[in-house]
Amino acid sequence: MCSPEEAALLRLEEVFSATLARINSFVLQPLLEAGHDWKAGCPVYEVTLGRCLPLGGSVGASVNAPEPSDPWGRECLQLLQQLHRSSQQLWEVTEESLHSLQERLRHPDSISLESLLLLHCADRVLQVHLEYIESYTSCVAVQAFQKAVKRRSEYWQGQRKVLQQLLSGMSSEGSVGTALVQALRQPLTHHVHQYVLLLLSLGDTVGERHPTRELLVHAATVFGNLQSFMRQELDQAMATQALWHTLSSRLRDVLCTPAHRLLQDSQDIPVTVTPLRAERVLLFDDALVLLQGHSVHTFDLKLVWVEPGQDRCMFHLLTPEEEFSLCSKDPQCRVAWQWKVTQAVCQTLRGKKDFPVLGAGLELSEPPTCRCGAYTFRAEGRFSQATYEGEWYWGRPHGKGTLKWPDGRNHVGDFCQGLEHGFGIRLVPQASEDKFDCYKCHWREGSMCGYGICEYSTSEVYKGYFQEGLRHGFGVLESTPQTPQPCRYTGHWERGQRSGYGIEEDSDRGERYIGMWQADQRHGPGVMVTQAGVCYQATFQADKMVGPGILLSEDDSLYEGTFTRDLTFVGKGKVTFPNGFTLEGSFGSGAGRGLHIQGVLDTAALPSDPGSTRKRQLGLGVFPVESRWQGVYGPFQDFVQAGCPGDLQEALLGFHVQSSRELRKSQEYLCCERTHPEDHAGRMEDILEELLQHRAPEALQQCLRKALNNSLHPLGKLLRTLMLTFQATYSGIGANKHLQGLAQEEVKQHAQELWAAYRCLLQVALQCKGQAPEEDEDAETRDLQVHRLVLPLVLPSFYSELFTLYLLLHEREDSLYSQGIANLSLFPDTKLLEFLDVQKHLWPLKDLTLTTNQPPGDHLPHFTRYSLVRDKCFLSATECLQKMITTVDPWEKLEVLERTYGEIEATVSRVLGQEHKLPMDDLLPLLIYVVSRAQIQHLGAEIHLIRDMMAPIHTGGLYDFLLTALESCYEHIQKEDMRLHRLPSR
Repeated sequence: MCSPEEAALLRLEEVFSATLARINSFVLQPLLEAGHDWKAGCPVYEVTLGRCLPLGGSVGASVNAPEPSDPWGRECLQLLQQLHRSSQQLWEVTEESLHSLQERLRHPDSISLESLLLLHCADRVLQVHLEYIESYTSCVAVQAFQKAVKRRSEYWQGQRKVLQQLLSGMSSEGSVGTALVQALRQPLTHHVHQYVLLLLSLGDTVGERHPTRELLVHAATVFGNLQSFMRQELDQAMATQALWHTLSSRLRDVLCTPAHRLLQDSQDIPVTVTPLRAERVLLFDDALVLLQGHSVHTFDLKLVWVEPGQDRCMFHLLTPEEEFSLCSKDPQCRVAWQWKVTQAVCQTLRGKKDFPVLGAGLELSEPPTCRCGAYTFRAEGRFSQATYEGEWYWGRPHGKGTLKWPDGRNHVGDFCQGLEHGFGIRLVPQASEDKFDCYKCHWREGSMCGYGICEYSTSEVYKGYFQEGLRHGFGVLESTPQTPQPCRYTGHWERGQRSGYGIEEDSDRGERYIGMWQADQRHGPGVMVTQAGVCYQATFQADKMVGPGILLSEDDSLYEGTFTRDLTFVGKGKVTFPNGFTLEGSFGSGAGRGLHIQGVLDTAALPSDPGSTRKRQLGLGVFPVESRWQGVYGPFQDFVQAGCPGDLQEALLGFHVQSSRELRKSQEYLCCERTHPEDHAGRMEDILEELLQHRAPEALQQCLRKALNNSLHPLGKLLRTLMLTFQATYSGIGANKHLQGLAQEEVKQHAQELWAAYRCLLQVALQCKGQAPEEDEDAETRDLQVHRLVLPLVLPSFYSELFTLYLLLHEREDSLYSQGIANLSLFPDTKLLEFLDVQKHLWPLKDLTLTTNQPPGDHLPHFTRYSLVRDKCFLSATECLQKMITTVDPWEKLEVLERTYGEIEATVSRVLGQEHKLPMDDLLPLLIYVVSRAQIQHLGAEIHLIRDMMAPIHTGGLYDFLLTALESCYEHIQKEDMRLHRLPSR
């Protein structure tokens, strides 16, 4: 059986559904017509199934009517349309509830109590009621009903009797607008009140353990809260409506919006503002407003921070551009204002009104200090007229955010205390269409500082360091090959200009300048290398050569004196030819007459070393190797001295970021993928921990190898930057043999700096663990570690460019050596051993294979048994020596040479049948034999590279002796008499 309360609910829903239909017919539809500014009379309506329909029409037929021309009329119309839609939804959910009650009453045994819509969908019913209340109170707040009535006042005067039927206790003297307000509110208020009473009564009729008990309690609570919420919303709407009558029309036009709800007025609870001046303070649910005459200062509550003051009668407010205090005469007023402002800020940040009521059922909460929001700056300054959207902290942009200026500038990145700080990307539009300068770099206190990548609309790209917004430190500026004058500068900058040591490559002129700069001009000593093979060293001032210089031509002629940029000799000078002749005097040139010389040609004084001119090196002693690339070492040293903080690693050592120019046109470009600082922080901890765990020599070398191969490791990043400078100096046009000295000392310096960098990182790791730092190394230990551990690891990174310079420098000697090898290869083994004066008792005849032409039983002495098969004698030593070219490590090359010597001695000991130590007179011809059979190309370049890169500890030792012996073999094979010696018949 159904309870009386369920029957009462059924009657309640029937009455409310019919009331909503009448409201729709006699109130909302005519209001919509008035909103559309219709001039015709009211059409006739009928009520069908509870739904109000105009004859021959449908619900919402008036929507097609023309909209009002004035903005206020259009806004009121939109509010009335929204109210009509929410009323329709409320009627529909009431009909559903009515239907569920009817089914329950018809079939009480088969349909349970929990099937009632009010119980199993209480939250859905609640949401529909809330939407209706919001639409209704918005109309009340802006007096939409009164404005609509004024458009058809005569019609509404005739409808007073209809309104009186909808309302209980309506006075005949009240205004029609007031009657409309009551007609749309009173039925709902009564209905919700009856909901609560009937649900509570129904809950009392079921037992504590009844399955619907919990649903009934929940529904009664929901609608009880709705009562409180509705009263608050109506009170706020009425207070807001009353506020507009106290303001001038000008202020009313600015402030009157449907979203505003007045929470507090300083006319009710007095409060003053300092240091800003304000006659009146208004607190809305979304904004704080200060009125001073006709001036209106509006502050979005999302960006208002409440800070309690030291004074009991005062508290502070922070906004993006203003800081002021609200003061009252007594503490109670201050508490009231502070509480309301704080709760209004909390509610605004939550994005919706609190339910059941503002602050009810909630503990006194404090708004978060970190927030997200958008704001347009109005005050003068860098951010003037810019709109910032992102994270805030105490009234300042702080965290991730975006800045957009009206002129098209766009900045996305990290902010700190109101300034760009951390990684950021800025797009700066240029005059031409779709052209931008794009700055992807790190910022500090509002300006670029640290590593950055900047792509300019001129097709130039800069990758390097900034300070205070200007290029400063090491950096590379490069233009694309398609530009009119393609060029590339790799070097140091100061205050936005090239200054210090740097390399510029001019592709159009086919030149590369290596030297000093000042104020964006070549200034100081410099070396110029041309594509034609000519190179010279001179002193520059303001981009012009001054004083004498040194010029080396492609045929190794040397000129010392003064000359011009186009390589014309002028004034006094001296030419030294490759054959040793010298020409000294005065040089000049006339129009169309070529070069004129007045001087002395000396053909008698030959140089002691004909190759001295050919091997002359430029730049040595002019550019101290330890100071060439301080702009690369410096940021790393700063990073280590700061304790390797993760947030600085990216700024000082660079980042990986997209570089496609096409992405600039979209916002996705601003959200590029890169290595984030927070990722670095964790990685640095792992890096330092790994260094502590791998300090033994073998483990340390593996650890260093792994670090140097990792571009995200500080040591790996440092090595890659050094590779960049090396290639910029010595590849392409810079591959000139006269720069070999500069290059080889640079490689050794880089190895020392990388070892010093490792030591610094290790000290930081020890400090982080609270362990004692390691003692400083002495010079000998440091050199040994550099040559044994670091140089073999870093040399492969520079080997290609470096070995090319050695090849070019020793090209002539290697050519003679190759010819000698070709001649010696024509000798059979025994002939070659005999030719090299190898003592016959040392010949390994058992290794020789006899030819088939030798008669059987022919017992010739061993020294007459010649073989036509080559490369059998000392085969193991030959194969061992050939392994020298399989490694770039000088130490390993020397070890190969040592093993080769051991294989020669082992073969001789086997021949003699006893252990035998070879003296130099016996070793040298045997070593020449092995070298000639190994046929190593460019042996001269290999020998000199080993000599230059050999550790000082080996000087005068076994390795030095073996290398000297190999060098003697190399020189012996080049000798003229050997190449022209009689050759065996083929």
